[in-house]
Amino acid sequence: MNFSQNSGGQSATPPKIKSTQNLGAAGLRKLLFVAGIASLCASCQNPPAPTATTPGASPGTSPAATPVAVSSPGDPNTVKIVSMLPMTGSALGQSQTMVNGIQQALAETGSKACDGKIQIQYEVYDDATAAAGKWDPAQVTSNSNKAVADSSVVAVIGHYNSGAAKLSIPVLNQANIVMISPANTYPGLTKPGKGEAKEPNVYYPAGTRNFTRVVPADDLQGAVAANWAKSLGVQKVYILDDQELYGKGIADVFEPTAKKLGIQVLGREGIDIRASDYKALMNKIKALNPDMIYFGGTTQSNTGQIIKDMRNVGMTPEAVKFMGPDGIKDQALIDAAGKDAQGVYATFGGLPPQELTGVGAKWYESYKAKYNAEPEAYAAYAYEAAKVAIGAINKVCKNDRAAIREAVLATKDFNGVLGTWSFDTNGDTSLTTMSGNVVKGGKWEFVSPLKTE
Repeated sequence: MNFSQNSGGQSATPPKIKSTQNLGAAGLRKLLFVAGIASLCASCQNPPAPTATTPGASPGTSPAATPVAVSSPGDPNTVKIVSMLPMTGSALGQSQTMVNGIQQALAETGSKACDGKIQIQYEVYDDATAAAGKWDPAQVTSNSNKAVADSSVVAVIGHYNSGAAKLSIPVLNQANIVMISPANTYPGLTKPGKGEAKEPNVYYPAGTRNFTRVVPADDLQGAVAANWAKSLGVQKVYILDDQELYGKGIADVFEPTAKKLGIQVLGREGIDIRASDYKALMNKIKALNPDMIYFGGTTQSNTGQIIKDMRNVGMTPEAVKFMGPDGIKDQALIDAAGKDAQGVYATFGGLPPQELTGVGAKWYESYKAKYNAEPEAYAAYAYEAAKVAIGAINKVCKNDRAAIREAVLATKDFNGVLGTWSFDTNGDTSLTTMSGNVVKGGKWEFVSPLKTE
């Protein structure tokens, strides 16, 4: 399906000036006057925002900042919401249903707000590349700068990957653009004391918060996973992670909780997600006789190959469980692992779409009717994020990034498809409901809600 990939706005730049050769004094004065006016006009735009230039930095390192020119204001009655999601690679299926959810929310209002006075446009930004096969740091940086440069952009819905959010939040922060995430769960993005030493303040150079999420963070999900493993009879676990922000972060929570619960941690290591196979690693783990392998990562971190090699060396679903976080709960995981996906467990930071009740149940039925397909896990969260953005625009009723950011952060007692919830001072949702899921017969099945204690 094709999506609009139009430019997010042209940068304000002075007019091109030809060589001053053969110009008289009057001509030179004229050129200097034009250049001066252009410079003055450029300074009248919104304040410049930073651009992330250190994608490989550690979680507690603030990306460097350089100015980004902002386009001249267009129609004051038109605002734009953009999504930043991986529309290339195996995450496309998940991202597509999130885009569907956003489009569904906008369609319900006719893409208008404030009694029709404000027109809302929507653009899809792809934060992945074919070369990477998943989100790409350079693409994230480019997209963030593109959003800042387009003066009509007032809200961003994204990302799918927390590592991508780490790079874009500071860029958007100094431009007062709010981000509402349907999927980022790394605690250090918002919660003091839950990540690296300088987190989360390092992501907010302007001194104000601009990042919110409608999904519970991993400090809850990692603990829930360990408790669920204990209830499944797991006594010995080997922990792997993909060495990325999200995967390592959730494994960092799972490990101490498992130990506290009396589960023996046989070992832990980060994997090379580009490895052709993991047979040697799986044979090493098998010799330790674990009850379960816990993997912190996403489907795009070669999880399918890990599972295949685990099963191929004789660690059957009956003997050794495999569990991961919501980053593996998608159809792409089942496609990648094939028959070996049978019996794979995954936690999810909420309830799957078919388990929603009330307003959520009505949304689920309307989604299936509109798209003639089942929504993936995060579709409801993207829909909810879009509704929050639309609600904030309705409160402000003008193109005002700062005011819309403040309106989003002030969201309280929101009655949506996920239930009734609020954002706290960190931008985190008050919702804590999670779920356990397992692959049976080639599809994900809901097992039960999981407690956060």
